[in-house]
Amino acid sequence: MSLLKMQRHPFSSYTSTLSIAITLASVALFGQHTLVEGLAYAPNFITKIISSSTGREPVGLLDVGNTDTPTESDDETLITGSTGPITTRFPPEPNGYLHLGHAKAVSFNFAVARMFAPDGRCHMRLDDTNPSKEGQEYVDSILEDVRWIQSGCSPFPDNVDGDDSPKKSTSADIGPWFGPVRTTSECFDFIYDCAVSLIKSGDAYMESLTAEEMREYRGTLTEPGKESPYRNRSVEENLEMFEKMRAGEYKEGEHILRAKIDMSSPNINMRDPALYRIKHESHQNTGDKWCIYPMYDFSHPISDALEGITHSLCTLEFEDHRPLYDWTIEKLSDVGLIKSRPRQIEFSRLNLKYTVLSKRKLIQLVENNHVTGWDDPRMPTLSGMRRRGVPPAALRLFCERVGISKADSNIDFGVLEDCVREVMDSTSSRAFAILNPLKVTISNWQGSTLEDFEVPRHPKIEEMGDRVVPFGKHVFIERSDFFDTEGPEGAANNNKPPKGFKRLLPGGKVRLKYAYVISCDEIVRDPDTNEPIELKCTVYPETRAGVTPEGEARVKGIIQWVEASTAVKCKVNQYDRLFKTEEPGKESGDFTLDINPESLSTLDGIIVEPSVAFDALGIMGAIRAENEKETEKQGSGEKIYHSNLSYQFERSGYFALDPSSDMKQLVFNRVVTLRDTWGSATEGDTRNAAKQSQRNRGGEKEGNQKQQKQKGGGGGAGVVEDARRIALRAATILEAGPHPEADSLIVCKVDCGDTTEEGEPAEPRTVVAGLAGKIPFDALVGRKIVCLTNLKPAKMRGIESEAMLLAASDGNDGENEKVELLDVPDSVPNGELLSFEGKEPSDPDAMLKSKGAVKVWDRVKAGLRSNEEGEATFVDEGKIHRIMSSAGPVKTASLKDSVIQ
Repeated sequence: MSLLKMQRHPFSSYTSTLSIAITLASVALFGQHTLVEGLAYAPNFITKIISSSTGREPVGLLDVGNTDTPTESDDETLITGSTGPITTRFPPEPNGYLHLGHAKAVSFNFAVARMFAPDGRCHMRLDDTNPSKEGQEYVDSILEDVRWIQSGCSPFPDNVDGDDSPKKSTSADIGPWFGPVRTTSECFDFIYDCAVSLIKSGDAYMESLTAEEMREYRGTLTEPGKESPYRNRSVEENLEMFEKMRAGEYKEGEHILRAKIDMSSPNINMRDPALYRIKHESHQNTGDKWCIYPMYDFSHPISDALEGITHSLCTLEFEDHRPLYDWTIEKLSDVGLIKSRPRQIEFSRLNLKYTVLSKRKLIQLVENNHVTGWDDPRMPTLSGMRRRGVPPAALRLFCERVGISKADSNIDFGVLEDCVREVMDSTSSRAFAILNPLKVTISNWQGSTLEDFEVPRHPKIEEMGDRVVPFGKHVFIERSDFFDTEGPEGAANNNKPPKGFKRLLPGGKVRLKYAYVISCDEIVRDPDTNEPIELKCTVYPETRAGVTPEGEARVKGIIQWVEASTAVKCKVNQYDRLFKTEEPGKESGDFTLDINPESLSTLDGIIVEPSVAFDALGIMGAIRAENEKETEKQGSGEKIYHSNLSYQFERSGYFALDPSSDMKQLVFNRVVTLRDTWGSATEGDTRNAAKQSQRNRGGEKEGNQKQQKQKGGGGGAGVVEDARRIALRAATILEAGPHPEADSLIVCKVDCGDTTEEGEPAEPRTVVAGLAGKIPFDALVGRKIVCLTNLKPAKMRGIESEAMLLAASDGNDGENEKVELLDVPDSVPNGELLSFEGKEPSDPDAMLKSKGAVKVWDRVKAGLRSNEEGEATFVDEGKIHRIMSSAGPVKTASLKDSVIQ
């Protein structure tokens, strides 16, 4: 049905639809997740440094006890102090689009300021010192991205009593940061005066060597540099030349201004670094006022000091630049130009598997047309994430789970996807969408009458209200929800349905969700292919809305459907990871060779229920209305995006509206699948293999029933050996924190791949483990590990533990004990049932809860060890069986020939 013809169905008016759509947009925009607002970061070395140096305690952090170990950098901070508000900043250069690495910096800088309430603040600054590569396009994009990723978090107040800080004065200033948008270019006059001061004090000089000569004089990492022949120019000559340099009397590259520090310094950054260079180019902010521009390393500390930044947080590549930062502050403080002393602290940058974050590589992807642009939904740019439909709350949650440390780590892309699923599960309305339609005609339905069913938009959130789903004589179902035992697919499977198939079969019954039970009476086939093109079915009126008539068996299969006459066709872009390998280009040297050819598939003719179209009309109307507002109301941080309208298309995944949608055609982007589909990337159909290996708890129950028959003595096939009765599954730790009542315990949230009866991802399991002080929390989150999932849940100091983490130990006692979790290859899907090499596939009990069953685990545990290669093994009657996943053996990081428990 066309969107233009939708007024024929009377259950909603445009006005009410607009209201619903705006409500849904608000839920998606501000969400149920405000974890940065709630400060879900654990204490880390940076919060400790700030607390130690200022005497102020952070608020709202996770309580993990005293787990930090002092470091040299910690001790150094004790000499500094701050009596004013803790002030951080996010200072990107406006020469590109922000990406996921910037998301970590934005989230943490804003979060740190909120940790030191009530007067903590975070500034937004554009470090615009290089007009060659900067432009207004990047400025606008950066500000929009920061507003978006911080949406749902309270902005810093701009009207603090007694505070004479600059206030927001234009629409561009409006955002979550404190005060107006600041720029380095606003400080160019002062930075120039600072350079003049350094010349006068003999700490800077005019350099006339060529760029090539300067490289020769600079030295290497193992050899000291040589002093320039121009290093000892007089102060007067240097001042005269610097004034001429400002006046534009020199060509680019003819001279530069350098700091006079130490050409023999082991830190190359201190070997007389450049402070100013000539660029005869207009600046997007200052126009043609300047033809010389300060270097970033020089302007950065000055801007920080002018703004009153107390802690300049940046990534580790700036660690070697910190001595220059401190040198600049010290020299200018000595002459009274700078009164505050900001402190630079570095943390590890974000490294993410299955993607690239290098600006050079991202430009290559765009310019060589590997993607459609910077906002291509496969790109790791924030604009790409936004268009795809990733909620900003999910990115903040991801940043929190990754945590802050100085240790480099390579985070699996699945951790980000898990965060997206978690947030979208609580913010996205449910809807029926048929990706591969098969027509069903209800033979005993009278005429063209439609019946409306009011069903919840979300099964757990009543506040999201209801939607109306019409039902009639003709409906569409998913082709995969019908298995044609009498046709070609049946012939390929011995005319039998797949094991465990509970949906519609010829002559069988299935329930249409929220509506009726139907039975398949006749199949209309394509005369050429013999494939089904229509099913003729009977509806059972007495089964309406989930009712099972007394005396009849409950129909187990439940499928989704869309009524034909009110259905709306749309287009779906099914996005997946842009790269097919964890480290693109590592093997070949060319990262583009690892682009995933299946990163985008487009489906036309998708059928959705009419409520989706009404919501889409509403949000598109809201966006048009917003675009018609007066200019001064723009940039408020409350911008509505098409992707704010998101759904869980039941049993298909999470989807969001694309901005290319219009009145003629709706376009939806798949944000993420319902569960991790990236299994072993080796041979065969990995996605099908992943599905086969992921049993839900119901599947374990069926396996247990079979085993009970075997163990019950009633003519069974014999006793299932101990090792096959335990359920060792691949799992990912999503969260980790201290136990509130026990210092030796930790509490984790673990994704064990569990699913509900409807096939949707279940809630993560709570796992209590005795690992406090053994493994840092930031080394746990995102880790793919082994969980024992069929032990009877047990309360541990008041918290029920629903699984057990397997770990290796060196056997030492107390604080000297070294413990390592068993590592599973990252490509293995959560929930995969691990096996013992050389044994039949595992056939676990649903739950080991009797005393006899618990002893099964005790007997298996006694034979678990890591071998000399660090592989996890089970020793049984003298034979060694490795613990295997679909992607290879389970291993320890370093503990060899150690016990596993």
